[in-house]
Amino acid sequence: MTKWRTLVLATVGFNFSFLIWFSFAPFTGPMAEEFGLSLAEIGILASAAIWLAPFGRILTGWLSDKFGAPAVFAIVLTYVGVFSIASAFAQSYAVFFVERLIVATAGITFVIGIQHVSEWFEEENLGTAEGIYAGIGNAGAAGGALILPRVFGTNWSGPLFETNWRAAFFYTGCVSIILAVVYYALGEAAKSDEKRQATADNASFKGWFYTATRYGTVVLALAYVMTFGLELSMNGWLATYYREGFSTDNLVLASTFAATFSVAAGLLRPIGGYVSDVLARKEKNIIPLFEGRYREQWTFVTLCFVVLSMFGMTLAGLSGQVLIAVGAGFMVGMACAFAEGSIFAQVPAMFPNSSGAVAGVVGGVGTVGGIVYPLVYSAPFLASLHIGYSIVAVSMIPIVLLAAWVFQPHIAEIATESGFISASGASESAAPGDD
Repeated sequence: MTKWRTLVLATVGFNFSFLIWFSFAPFTGPMAEEFGLSLAEIGILASAAIWLAPFGRILTGWLSDKFGAPAVFAIVLTYVGVFSIASAFAQSYAVFFVERLIVATAGITFVIGIQHVSEWFEEENLGTAEGIYAGIGNAGAAGGALILPRVFGTNWSGPLFETNWRAAFFYTGCVSIILAVVYYALGEAAKSDEKRQATADNASFKGWFYTATRYGTVVLALAYVMTFGLELSMNGWLATYYREGFSTDNLVLASTFAATFSVAAGLLRPIGGYVSDVLARKEKNIIPLFEGRYREQWTFVTLCFVVLSMFGMTLAGLSGQVLIAVGAGFMVGMACAFAEGSIFAQVPAMFPNSSGAVAGVVGGVGTVGGIVYPLVYSAPFLASLHIGYSIVAVSMIPIVLLAAWVFQPHIAEIATESGFISASGASESAAPGDD
């Protein structure tokens, strides 16, 4: 069936996008040595991988609604591949830095795939389908951490390069271009012409502005800051953390430790979407405070889990035992997975004809955490590398409290109609009844 082909195509495309997005992480040591980078500069490099994602996701979410996912996905994979190949030949750090900034926009493909899957699956199975897509896709970061150091290890000797990271960037760029061709050739934008037209017609600026400022969109976007933004920050930082925080000089071992987080954050994400679907179908309350708001209840539980797991990360690090810290990292990954799955079970269910635009806002704003959090982890004023996780956890508490306010039944039921900014001037086509 075409919808399953769409799910597979989107998942493979995003999985590789995530791999190439964080393909630098296993090689921070060799790159730091070659370019003379400090620990703080490595933190900036990890943060820079996210800089263009917020705007890029917002834009591509809208473009996917307007022009269809296959064309947009193919364009992004093509230019990402070209600049990845170019970065393999960079001789100055300034040129390399700019080229990797562009490669890092591979992460914007997330909202393209979210939109593509939502155009094919029914509402009652959206959480599970989106969870499978995003979960397996996010695991590309783990694939990069596990595969790239082994294929392009320190003893790499290839026909074009003698340095491991240059070879890795060149060949992953080639694969990206091949995937672009495959996606464009095999992808179909929507399950019917009527569905494609309804989505395209809703892709106006006024329609985007209306949905972007509703309570539901804003709170889910901020929740995504503390979940997916956290995931991004950990993907780019944990290999360095396990190496520097526990004096682990083995590049492959440090990357393997880091990959345990990425595996949990990726492969467990479908559970978050599935539980949200089950609670909604069975109309089962798990928190009386939000009675009748089934998806919201599960999302709130998972957000609390994220905060608690980050405090646990600090405690595990202070124990001085690397394996305890690895286990704590796995728990943080699990919390991120459950929360992300629950959030993106809500997005297309709330805004079925604007899923790309809303996914772009939520996914774009959510990446801000990936920019800010690595700067906290590597801040020079911290007495220990382990303390930054608790500082981040404290910063998440206001978001959880805001979610508790929006998820109240009397507010949640109007969360797609009322917003933090007045909807005056919005087009009639943007009215919530059309969603």
